Amino acid sequence: MADDLLYATIGELNAKLQKREVSAVELTSAYLDRLEKLGPQHNALALSFRKAALKKAKYIDRDFKIERLRGPLQGIPFGVKDLLAVAGSPTTWGAKPYATQVFDETATIVKKLESTGAILIGKLAMVELAGGGGYRYPSASLTGPGLNPWNRERWTGGSSSGSGAAVAAGMVGFALGSETSGSILTPSAYCGVTGLRPTYGLVSRAGAMALSWTLDKIGPMCRSAQDCGHVLATIAGGDRGDPASAGKSFYYAPQYARDIKEVRIGFAPADYDVLVEPSMRAAFNEALTVIKGIGNGIVETALPDFPYSALTGTIITAEAASIFEQLITSGKVDELADQRQAQGLRAGLEIPAKDYLKAMRIRTLVQEAFRELFGNTEILVAPARYTTATKITDPLDRSTNVPGRPKGMSGLIAAGNLAGLPALSLPCGFADGLPIAIQLVGRPFSENLLLKVGAEFQARTDWHRRRPPV
Repeated sequence: MADDLLYATIGELNAKLQKREVSAVELTSAYLDRLEKLGPQHNALALSFRKAALKKAKYIDRDFKIERLRGPLQGIPFGVKDLLAVAGSPTTWGAKPYATQVFDETATIVKKLESTGAILIGKLAMVELAGGGGYRYPSASLTGPGLNPWNRERWTGGSSSGSGAAVAAGMVGFALGSETSGSILTPSAYCGVTGLRPTYGLVSRAGAMALSWTLDKIGPMCRSAQDCGHVLATIAGGDRGDPASAGKSFYYAPQYARDIKEVRIGFAPADYDVLVEPSMRAAFNEALTVIKGIGNGIVETALPDFPYSALTGTIITAEAASIFEQLITSGKVDELADQRQAQGLRAGLEIPAKDYLKAMRIRTLVQEAFRELFGNTEILVAPARYTTATKITDPLDRSTNVPGRPKGMSGLIAAGNLAGLPALSLPCGFADGLPIAIQLVGRPFSENLLLKVGAEFQARTDWHRRRPPV
């Protein structure tokens, strides 16, 4: 099967399946072959579901034959981050202590996707425990460091490392990742794919590993903004199995979102002139020019002044230590690949309750400040990451703070997660042969508006269509 088809969007694939120009079995088999070949080469594959996937594809072909249509995801092969349970199969959470762990129930959102005819073909690798406790090197994973399809000496980004590589290299039609503080946006940016972090509570986490009860979110990583909209429409919705569920549904209907010609977009000039690496500035400024042509003008703005990283660090570390208390106290935490991570989890048990509660109280002030900020602008735009993908041998804990430098929106990933805001990462060019991306951040439950602006950006550019040389 031609590579062109494996890099097609969900809409393009579904159209060919409906016209029976390609069968679900043929498409699934081709993706499986590619996933099983390239997945291990990029440390992206945790588990293949070949037998079950091909069996499901046969049923889907029967549906297409009798014109029983279930929506745009019907017949589309996909992969999920290995923190989502699939009944009867190992769910390792990317960590040696859980290498043989098996659950009886399948995660809610996986069941939702399969009910629409999407075909699960594999579990995708991840950073161990989604990075809980903090890790120093990309090698903090049961499968090894995620290797970037654009340059295998570079990292895919974490913790949804396998999801980023699999989408970028055409191993799956789309993938699911999770984000607590950057784990969808970072691999999406580093790998040159489109990633959506939904509003906190919009997507059920039932059946997913918990890292931070008050911050975890699950979302799609795809070829385009439109693809993200199709996937979100399936996986969103209330769920009694997730106590933090917002009880809201999502219908992908960007045509009914606010007219983008009326949308005010906020940015910080320092992001593009000072904070990003010099080799990235030309591409980012070109992307900003495209953004300026989409909305009702672009205005300078600044993030409210809070210690976002310190707040997220305290909350994640305290909640992760509570979640993994048994792992820590049993001593099995020492089986983790990154000893700094083991130490961080232990240290989390020592965080005083007053520090955690103080962080949560300040968090409410962050949310209030963003409500005020969004009174003057609908969307914030910033670099998704301020550097290109790091080398797999480089430590990840090197400080990039320079005294006296402006902050711009460099804290937007941590801030957006604290406030529970949706974000969309869009490929916007290359620097040093590696993809870079911008992020759009909006008010809670403004996904349709973000996707509408994202789709318009991608209608005016072709960065999301570029392929790595694999």
